Amino acid sequence: MFPRTLFDSDQELFRDSVRRFIETEITPFHAQWEKDGCVDRALWNKAGEQGFLCPTLPEAYGGVEVDFRYNVIINEEIARAGASGIGWGLHSDIAVPYILNYGSEEQKQRYLPGCISGELVTAIAMTEPGTGSDLQGVKTTAVRDGDDWIINGSKTFITNGQHADLVIVVAKTDKSAGARGISLFLVEATRDGYSRGSNLEKVGMKAQDTSELFFEDVRVPADNLLGAEGQGFVYLMQELPQERLSVATNAISNTESILEQTVQYVSDRKAFGKPIAAFQNTQFKLAECKTRVDATRVFVDRCVELHLEGKLDAAMAAEAKLLTTELQGQVIDECLQLHGGYGYMWEYPVARAWADARVQRIYAGTSEVMKLIIARQMLEQG
Repeated sequence: MFPRTLFDSDQELFRDSVRRFIETEITPFHAQWEKDGCVDRALWNKAGEQGFLCPTLPEAYGGVEVDFRYNVIINEEIARAGASGIGWGLHSDIAVPYILNYGSEEQKQRYLPGCISGELVTAIAMTEPGTGSDLQGVKTTAVRDGDDWIINGSKTFITNGQHADLVIVVAKTDKSAGARGISLFLVEATRDGYSRGSNLEKVGMKAQDTSELFFEDVRVPADNLLGAEGQGFVYLMQELPQERLSVATNAISNTESILEQTVQYVSDRKAFGKPIAAFQNTQFKLAECKTRVDATRVFVDRCVELHLEGKLDAAMAAEAKLLTTELQGQVIDECLQLHGGYGYMWEYPVARAWADARVQRIYAGTSEVMKLIIARQMLEQG
């Protein structure tokens, strides 16, 4: 593995505890969870007991108030294990920070302790049928009715959709105001009119409960508005860099893991009377992959450092997501090829990783959207 300076000794001890937890509580069961279409709900409570959910949250709400490197460690270890069904990253890195950063004190006291303990699983409902990455095009509406809001609409491709107890819903509160008409709402899964659709059958990430959600005259009190009315789009733009960095840390770690496993495989597997690793083509392919992965690792670690300093902007985060997810697809495809026919067998981690990786170039903003963000900043600065 490429030498790194991002983490100190305490953080590496934390990594050891995360790795042991994954080895005992996740890896032996993940294949069955892939068949089930979701992980065991009790896993969330076990993770909460170990401090693996939302570790950056303040002590006032039950957190341990560490920095984002701890989230990175959790993401990396899950990715290295190929445990793509675990939705902690969406919960800890993406959804819960909205409550911390934009919620009222009453909302924080009400929800954050449960998010830390695993009692509350969160999701964020952005994507709708027909809108994709176009957040300004959402059709879900929230209409004020006295002291309540009434929400109507549907969402799709929602991570943690089946398990979620609390959903952050992106809705239009003013259809005529464009981006300024978008607001965020906290919707409990117990609300009348809220329903889960099917647990979607995907190409990969089969243990991840990715679902449709429906809102039919869902009535929530006015104080379930998250932040200020009409500021939802601004909040989304402010939080997307961390979301994309989270995807990038997952992508590069998963790529490293599959490459390491491939080196071992080609060293052991023989063809024409000698190890596959002895062929020049194998050595060249491995060398190319290793060089690109190591260079990308340095860039991602630097992005984490910038994020800790509050300096990671939207374009740099887009670069990290674009670079890592495209590389992930390319390198894992090469690794599958080096496995030969066995690489196409679901029992081999490289096959699962190959299928799981494909969505990384789509969610949290497609590669094409990342290119637009990067180019826009280049042109503005040029």
